[in-house]
Amino acid sequence: MTQNTEADSVQALPQATEDPPKKRSLQLVWIIPIVAALIGGWLAVRAVLDRGPEITLTFRTAEGIEAGKTKLKYKDVDIGLVKSVKLSPDRQRVIATAELAKDTDSMLVKDTRFWIVKPRVGVGGVSGLDTLLSGAYIGVDVGKSAERQKSFTALEVPPIITSGLPGRQFVLNTTEIGSLDVGSPIYYRRILVGQVIGYQLNPNGKGVTMKAFVNAPYDKYVTPNSRFWQASGLDVSLDANGFRVRTESLASIVAGGIAFQEPDDSPQLTPAPENTAYKLFNDRVLAMKTPEADAEPFLLYFQESLRGLSVGAPVDFRGIVVGEVKSINLEYDAKAKSLRFPVEVLIYPSRLKARYRKGSSNASPPIDPNGGTHHRIMTSMVEHGFRAQLRTGNLLTGQLYVALDFFPSASKAKMNWNEDPVILPTTPGSFGELQNTAASILKKVDSIPFDGISQDLRKALQNLDSTITRTNKLVDRLDGDVAEEAAKTLAQARATLATAQQTLAESSPLQQNMGNTLKEVSRAAESLRSLTDYLERHPESLLRGKPEDQP
Repeated sequence: MTQNTEADSVQALPQATEDPPKKRSLQLVWIIPIVAALIGGWLAVRAVLDRGPEITLTFRTAEGIEAGKTKLKYKDVDIGLVKSVKLSPDRQRVIATAELAKDTDSMLVKDTRFWIVKPRVGVGGVSGLDTLLSGAYIGVDVGKSAERQKSFTALEVPPIITSGLPGRQFVLNTTEIGSLDVGSPIYYRRILVGQVIGYQLNPNGKGVTMKAFVNAPYDKYVTPNSRFWQASGLDVSLDANGFRVRTESLASIVAGGIAFQEPDDSPQLTPAPENTAYKLFNDRVLAMKTPEADAEPFLLYFQESLRGLSVGAPVDFRGIVVGEVKSINLEYDAKAKSLRFPVEVLIYPSRLKARYRKGSSNASPPIDPNGGTHHRIMTSMVEHGFRAQLRTGNLLTGQLYVALDFFPSASKAKMNWNEDPVILPTTPGSFGELQNTAASILKKVDSIPFDGISQDLRKALQNLDSTITRTNKLVDRLDGDVAEEAAKTLAQARATLATAQQTLAESSPLQQNMGNTLKEVSRAAESLRSLTDYLERHPESLLRGKPEDQP
């Protein structure tokens, strides 16, 4: 009972109930802050979403860089802005922080390059003039590496070649760089086709490796047989070939340059692959020489002086350069017990082969550099007077060259192909013959007894002097005594001439008597002519006499 009563009393107590939440109305004053907060949040999210990557660039100095103003450009398109510039912890470099535009993450690879673009005057010309008004900016060249990177060391000078430029790169090896520098031009047949993009000293310090870039479409002319040489300044040479001055352009005279070309007799070849290595020669002459591997050595012994003959002098066959002088030496001939001077020359059979004209049925076969036909042809040519001779190539400098030609009157000689090198017979040159003739004349002149001649001449001069003295005395005598007698004789001669003139005058008696006499002589001659005619008609009258005239 008691329990039921307590339960009933508990139920009789009032129960607490939860009131439902009251709806609050939005006041108008809160609308503007909420809209502003929403816009700010949206802008913040938009700024975060549109924000590009951030990179750090290390420079040697901060020249031309200003935080908040210096831009980053790729192909003249703005892609970023420098946010801050500060010194490195060791105070040796300058670190610039730059923020790039969105979607530039793909540009940030290991070989991407950065540099400051400002006005510069260099070997390649003047660049960056547009920055005089707009201010300096940071140039960007995107690399091709797959490795990502956000910290870079900027270049001190702008790169010569940027990525995407059509063309190919080649390697040149040389002993010294000369006047070449980064940006030096490269010429092909005097056309500007590329430039030097870099160089470095070899690890052993005995050479320089250069990188050359040839622009398209000229890069296809670089073949495995191309020759590169320095075309810097003026190439002046004075040798047996004469005085020559060569240059590629006015720019190469000041800034230096490189030229390349294949030999004229080179066959058509395919373009060389990229990064092919070539030797850089000092000049065109050395570059265009045929490699010694294609040459055949011969030994020459000349009797005359070799003064004026130098290593590298041409070996000429009737105007065609077929070789060059390799060395000039001295050796002792044990048999003759005398010194002689061997001249070793290199002859390039390929040069003659390149000029051989096909199609002639009577022509000899082309020269075979491996022997065989070549040896037979040379032996036959020597038997017919083929000789080497020294000739003067330049009268001004006295330079000599070796001439190959046929001399039918030369003494007989044979080729011994078992010798190494083979001796090619020679003949004295015209200058040598002239020297020998002059020496012979001098010997004859030297044998003349000039002392005796001088004594005889002295005696003759003394006799002549005495003769002149006597002649002077005779002239003085003639001028004195004989002159007076001559004057008298002339006076008498004048008087005689005057008398003769009077006698021979037309009115003189002599002239009248002479005229009458001549008339009588004419009449006598006429009578004699009549008598002669009568006797021719009547020869019998000489015996019978003249017949009497009939009545």
